[in-house]
This record gives sequence, structure tokens and C-alpha cells, in this order.
Amino acid sequence: MMRVSVSGKVFTVGLISFWYASNIGVLLLNKYLLSNHGFRYPIFLTLCHMMACSILSYVAIAWLKMVPMQTVRSRVQFLKISSLGLIFCLSVVGGNISLRYLPVSFNQAVGATTPFFTAVFAYLMTLKKEGFLTYVTLIPVVAGVVIASGGEPSFHLFGFIMCIGATAARALKTVLQGVLLSSEGDKLNSMNLLMYMAPVAVAFLLPASIIMEEDVVGITISLAREDASILWLLLFNSALAYFVNLTNFLVTKHTSALTLQVLGNAKGAVAVVISILIFRNPVSVTGMFGYSLTVIGVILYSEAKKRGVDAIAIASRWQEMDARKSTVVRVECWKGLLFEPSYLMLTKVSMKAMRRVHDPEAKHSVLGLINAAVGRCVQQSSSK
Repeated sequence: MMRVSVSGKVFTVGLISFWYASNIGVLLLNKYLLSNHGFRYPIFLTLCHMMACSILSYVAIAWLKMVPMQTVRSRVQFLKISSLGLIFCLSVVGGNISLRYLPVSFNQAVGATTPFFTAVFAYLMTLKKEGFLTYVTLIPVVAGVVIASGGEPSFHLFGFIMCIGATAARALKTVLQGVLLSSEGDKLNSMNLLMYMAPVAVAFLLPASIIMEEDVVGITISLAREDASILWLLLFNSALAYFVNLTNFLVTKHTSALTLQVLGNAKGAVAVVISILIFRNPVSVTGMFGYSLTVIGVILYSEAKKRGVDAIAIASRWQEMDARKSTVVRVECWKGLLFEPSYLMLTKVSMKAMRRVHDPEAKHSVLGLINAAVGRCVQQSSSK
């Protein structure tokens, strides 16, 4: 058992390391390709990424059976996937265009504002409201980017607009995916969704690249004749783009969404440090302070969201118990950590308080007391 546990931990650590390496690697390679060798074609670069994702996704699902294949069941579902594919495509293209004009460090600072756009789109599209504290945590997220923009030595307005657009598109895709693919018949896991979205993105990107990036294939071949490394870098970069999605899926599967969030926040900071060391782009104290403020805001936002979800779960648990008027709840505590009379008094006071309290923060405090008691005790119910 010990060996299995240790090997499982080693596997998880290796998986997270590969996820970090692929995420940071594709970001730095994108910047390197678009800033060197005379290669200035972000749409074509994204096209290469999507072609690799189309082929490798199919191989992983149809041949290697990494996950069960899910089929598109209706024309309506296909149109929904196509809409997501277009937005996904715009977010990646916008991000790659921004890398032509902005350093990776500033690109990551702007990209960290994704939670802000997610909250805005969630409200506009679903009228979903977050708790007051959650909205407060978004203030440092936005303020940090404003400060970082003012202190960025390599600031470029067009690059900044593209980066903001890419971040907003990424948030829009997340919200829209929850709306369009929420029913059981429409749900797809992330690997199957990528397998269907990537070819749709190719269909959009191919004509866009031909029209907007004249003779891009001919120029790329010419550049490859002068320096063959560019061809290998393109192939490696495209494969890496797929592994970003694959490792993201596997890390979520073997850890949790919360762990993924925490690791994602740290990943952005690691990418910033490595990019500064490699590309030697100038940074200012103001810019780094702004980015740090944004990261702190994102961490606080994640914590506020987690508490909100916990509060909802606890509230529904106790509402369900309160609804069963004919049920007497007997509590047995472990090792005398909490006495039964104290707990019963706590629940009665808390249940009354829950009916009267309307302030979310006060209600959250009451729920916290209930959760502490529930976590320590085993409930046994019997009818009167």
C-alpha cells in the first residue's frame, strides 16, 4: 500500500511538472517564434496549433482510448460546439498577436484578469450574482493591471487591446460553455470538446491566414531553407499546444479543480520570472507591483468563490434537515471533542439565526459554526 501511495504521488508530481513545462514552454516558444527568424504570422501559428490538436486529439481518443469517445448527437449541439470553437480560436489568436508586441511578463499580468471578465459575462448572460466579498476581491485584480500598464516600459496599445480581447474571449468561452453544454445530452469532457472544436477553428483560421497573411506558407518554407530549426520549432510548438490541453485535463482528473486553480496562479508567476531571465525585457518596480497585486486579487477571488460554494452546500444540507419536522437528530461525537447538549443548542440557535440573518457575511459565519460541528460529529437520525 505504501509503495502504491508513493508511486501515485510521484506520478502526480511528474504530471504537474509536465503541465507546467508544456504551459510555460508553449508560451515562451510562441514569443520566441514571433520575435525571431522574421516569422510574424500569429494566425498561421495558431492554425498549426489547431491542426496538431485536431490530429493528436483524435489519435488519443480513437486509437489510444485515453477517454471514451463522445459523439455529437444533433445539429444543434454541433452549432453550439462551433460557436465555442470560434471564440476559442479568437482567444488563442488574440493572445498570439499580443505576444508580437508585448513581453510575456505583461501578457501574463493582463491574462490574470480572466476572473473579472468571467464574473461580468456570468452576470450578463445568466444573471448569476456572486457574493459581495467576491466582487470586492476583483478590485485588486483590475487595479493591478491598471498599475502594471502605467509602469510597463514596453507598453504597446495595440498589443494591449489584443491581450485584453483574448482574455475576455477566454472568459466568454468558459461562461458560454456552461450555458450551451449544461444539459446531460450536450455535455462533453474537455478532451472530446477539443477534438470537435479544433477542426472548427482550423476551418476559420485557414481562410483568415490566407487572406490576412499573404503567402505565409511560401515565406515559412523560404525561412526554413535558410534555417531548418524554424520548421522543427513549429512542429514541436504545435505538439506542445496539444499537450497543454492534455495535461490540463489529466491534472484536473488526478487532483482537483481547486488545486488546478492554485497551481495555475503559481504557474503565471513562474512564467513571468523565466521569461524575464530568457528575453531580458526591461521591468519596472511599478509594473511588478501591479502584477503582484493582480495575483493577490486572483488568490483572494479563488478563496472567496470556494467559501461561497461551501456555504451553499452547508445551507442546503441544513435546509433539508430542517424540512424533516418529524426527525430527531442524535449526535455522537468522536473522543468527546464536542458534547451532545452543546451541539444541539448550537444547531437550534443557528437554525433560528439563519432565518433572521440576511447579511451574507453574518450568515457565512453562522454556517461556519455549523460546519465545524458537522465535521467533528457523526449524525444518526431516527423518526419520532
